[in-house]
Formats: sequence, C-alpha cells, structure tokens
Amino acid sequence: MNREAPLILGIETSCDETGVGIVRGTTLLANTIASSMDEHARYGGIVPEVAARAHLEALGPTIRAALAEASVTLDDLDAVAVTSGPGLAGALMVGVGAAKALALSLDVPIYAVNHLVGHVGADLLDTAAPLETPTVALLVSGGHTSLLLVRDLVSDVELLGETIDDAAGEAFDKVARLLGLRYPGGPEIDRAAIGGDPRAIRFPRGLTQPKDLVAHRYDFSFSGLKTAVARWVEQREAAGEPVPLADVAASFREAVVDVLVSKAVAACTDLGVPRLLLGGGVVANSRLREVAIERADAAGIALRIPPLSLCTDNGAMIAALGAQLVMAGHPPSTLDFGADSTLPATEIQMAASVA
Repeated sequence: MNREAPLILGIETSCDETGVGIVRGTTLLANTIASSMDEHARYGGIVPEVAARAHLEALGPTIRAALAEASVTLDDLDAVAVTSGPGLAGALMVGVGAAKALALSLDVPIYAVNHLVGHVGADLLDTAAPLETPTVALLVSGGHTSLLLVRDLVSDVELLGETIDDAAGEAFDKVARLLGLRYPGGPEIDRAAIGGDPRAIRFPRGLTQPKDLVAHRYDFSFSGLKTAVARWVEQREAAGEPVPLADVAASFREAVVDVLVSKAVAACTDLGVPRLLLGGGVVANSRLREVAIERADAAGIALRIPPLSLCTDNGAMIAALGAQLVMAGHPPSTLDFGADSTLPATEIQMAASVA
C-alpha cells in the first residue's frame, strides 16, 4: 500500500445523498453525489426507507461515475473508506455493505469512519494551508448540530456540545413548512429572508440564559424557537393580520445563526483555541457564513470554511479521513463492524484491527 499518498475511495450514505469520493492523499480526484432530495420533497422531509432504497439504486452508478471522473480503476485503489455512523440505520447499511463487498473483492483494507469527523476531514482537500490543530469545529446539518474540539483528526476528538432536540437543519425544514415553503427549508428560508428585517421579531435563543449555560454551555436547542415562530404566525393569522414572510424568515434565521455562532466563538474563547472550522450542509446559509466571518474576525479567530461542495454530505470527506488514517499508520477496520446510527463523535474509526 502507498502510505505516502494513498488512493482511497470513500462511500457516504448516512442520509439522503449517495456520495462517492476518491482522493490521493490530500488531493481530491472525484466528488460524485447522487441526491434523492426530490423524492423526499414529496413527503416534506426525509423518509428513511426511501433513502435506503435510493442509495441501493444509486450506489453502483455513482461509484462508476467517480472512477471515471478520477481516471482510475478499482484495481488502483489502496483502500476503501465508508461512513459507519452516525446517520439513518438503513441508509448506512447500504454503504457499509457495498464497502465491505468492494474491500473483499479487491483484497484491500477497509476503514469504517465517523461521519461527523469526516466533515472536518473535508477541509484537508486541496487547501493551500494545512488544517491546524487543536481547532473547534461547528458542524451543522439536517440531522446534526455539534461542537467538537479536534486535537488530532485521527486520534483525539472531543464532543463539546450538541443539540438536545431538533438539529438546526430540522428547524429550518419545520419552520419552512409552517410558512408554506418547500423542502428543504434552508435554501427556501434564505431566499424568503431577502429584504426582511432580522430585528423585526425577537425570537428566543435556546439555551443561552445564564441558568442554561451552567449545564448546557455548548449545547443547542431549536425546538422552542420553532414553536415560538408557529405561535407568532398563528396569532397574526387569528387576528386577521398579514404575515410578513420576509421579516419572519429573516428573524428566525437570525435567531438560529446567533446561537450557532455565539456558542462556537465562546468555545474558542473559553478553550483558548483561536481556530474555528464550519462544516455541514447548513453552512450553505448565507447569513451563517456572514455572521461567522464577522464575529470570528472580531474575536481574533481564524475561520475556515471548506468549499460548499464539500460541506454537504459527500464521499470525498470520508475518503479524506480514511487517507489520513492510512498516512498516520492506523490499522484498518476488521470486517465485523456494522452500521451505528448513534456513533459518538469521539469514535473516529470503528473496529480497528490490532496492529
């Protein structure tokens, strides 16, 4: 195996996007994604059974497309990496099964890796400056909202905090639905907020009161915010008054962004870590990026945001993390690992064999 710049194929099937990426060391060769989002839009949200079937149908063509994009063959691969969790159990099983079959048939090692840590690994691909550690990572997606302290990408990741109810992406989807907007909610609310006043309505900021910060300093909660938006809209409608869509969307978005960035910056300040990395699909939100840049700059924090194509769920980030494990000399995973829908962020690699 080439341990200096290993050629890794990564498979990601944790939710609704079938991602296959190929990297050589830290060089991105292919990042191919097949999304089943349109199928889920019919139901207004992710349907696990639909996601699993879509992965099953898309995985073969997506692997072939990635190999063609990278101009390599399966026989060229040094190893296979796959998301083993967290995520939707059925969806994860499709990717895990395919990765095991590839590894066995090609007689190459397999690395079962953590989806959340993979988002951090995405920042390693084709960047001019290497990722410095320790760094705080804010990961925001439809299923996850987490703050991590990454001391070493392949061996030392600490979970600082996470959502205790809805993830930020879920809150965007649910609020979009009650405002009559389409799924997925993040882009729809971003568009609806254009021209709106983010200070028009002071929606609550979950877990930011002094009493909350004692036990939940780095945790998130968006369920109460979602309910507050619903009650505000209901009251306007009951009074026969028009609902100012742009103001509601902008004010809701501001509340989410304020909490996300405030807690991330607080973690950097408290821990003396002047570096912050953003990851996850919600990073596509224009206001989140804008506020993060402003506040990080004001606090003297170096902010890193991977290209948006690498922020959403993708196989390239999984391949990148697998490559880092290989280059660091970590042994591969054994074949007895399974899909773990609740895999903790601290478990970077599953079922590593004894060297």
